[in-house]
Amino acid sequence: MGQLPQYGHYSDCPFIGLFINTCGCRKTAITGGILNALGWILSSYASNVHYLFITFGIIAGIGSGMVYLPAVVMVGEYFQKRRALAQGLSTTGTGFGAFLMTALLKYLCLEFGWRNAVFLHGAVCLNLCVCGALLRPIRYKKEAPEQSKDGNKSQSNSPTKILSCSAEVLTSNCVLREVKKEAKGGQGTKENIAKISALENKDGIRDQKEIYTLGILKRVGQLTVTSQKGFRTWYSSYFGTASLFTNRTFAAFVFWALFAYSTFVIPFIHLPEIVKQYRLSAQNDIFPLTSIIAIVHILGKVVLGIISDLPCISVWNVFMAANFTLVSCIFILPLMHTFASLAVVCALIGFSSGYFSLMPVVTEDLVGIKHLANAYGIIICANGVSALLGPPFAGWIYDLTQKYDFSFYICGFLYMVGILTLLIQPYIDKEKPRSGKNIENENV
Repeated sequence: MGQLPQYGHYSDCPFIGLFINTCGCRKTAITGGILNALGWILSSYASNVHYLFITFGIIAGIGSGMVYLPAVVMVGEYFQKRRALAQGLSTTGTGFGAFLMTALLKYLCLEFGWRNAVFLHGAVCLNLCVCGALLRPIRYKKEAPEQSKDGNKSQSNSPTKILSCSAEVLTSNCVLREVKKEAKGGQGTKENIAKISALENKDGIRDQKEIYTLGILKRVGQLTVTSQKGFRTWYSSYFGTASLFTNRTFAAFVFWALFAYSTFVIPFIHLPEIVKQYRLSAQNDIFPLTSIIAIVHILGKVVLGIISDLPCISVWNVFMAANFTLVSCIFILPLMHTFASLAVVCALIGFSSGYFSLMPVVTEDLVGIKHLANAYGIIICANGVSALLGPPFAGWIYDLTQKYDFSFYICGFLYMVGILTLLIQPYIDKEKPRSGKNIENENV
């Protein structure tokens, strides 16, 4: 049950890219905040598990996804320098929030009962709408026209947009046509402004009802055009010749993401049972191993972000080194039988898994900021599939073998296959243009 909202959070991200392309990050995040709060509030009235599947799993999960992806995209747009550190700091809130909300929910459940606690949590989630409203889109300033030697603005190379209208146009359709004219001494502009002012003073020309109706039609037309443009951008990102999957390195990145998250969640699933098996429960109760992973994970995001922003270090190299460290720890963990050794390995798992904050930066480097929303949505969706299927798969392996070790080894092996795909694919792309046919095409 706990994995369902997480899957809803991840699985809808490719479709959230459509909302971002159509409505923008701010409106998408505000809508997501409303859905997330609605899912929690409706869950307080649950009478069976199937009801929670819809409210807590789907509605709240989709809402959280609609908040998360726009935030990642906007951080990528806001920061051109120190991108990795910015992403790392922005995602540390999820770790701190998990600790704070867990403690808050426990307190609310004891004081008010679980239904009222869930309802109050939904009210708290409405703050996501306020946070979404802060995601202001970037508007670039227009370059000022060059000035001539005498201090006047140059008019030879700067055509100005003016509104040309006539009485017939205003009385019949009330539409202004936009034309480009060369501004010569400002005479053309003054004449048109004079015409508009004269027409505005005539009776019956600016009928408020017609203007209001035409304003609505204009807004609907703009919304239709924006929606069509956003859908075309979203559709071309997934299908056709301009698809993101034509980038083979990105396709390998998606393949890697299918195995990455399942390997990370396995320690959280099996560690409590491993601790009981090794009779380390007393020490684990004092300082849980899963808490060590979570705390160091927050630190890893920040430190790896700082390292990745160094001018002499590549983000890709840091990302791959962290992946190799994580998969090595997954292989080593079953060999540890003391609490101290398990704590060290768990700390390394938490630190190396901080590469999650580098994923948006790596994705942006592969596809560009223009396609970041759609591309990162695919990556998050692949992580969602991994998060949903990984725990049942690990449990199935344990049922077959009656040992926790094989779950780590098999999932670690699949994770290693994904990492090797990331290593091999760039070299394949480099070697491909050296074939005879491609060389001939380049010469032509």
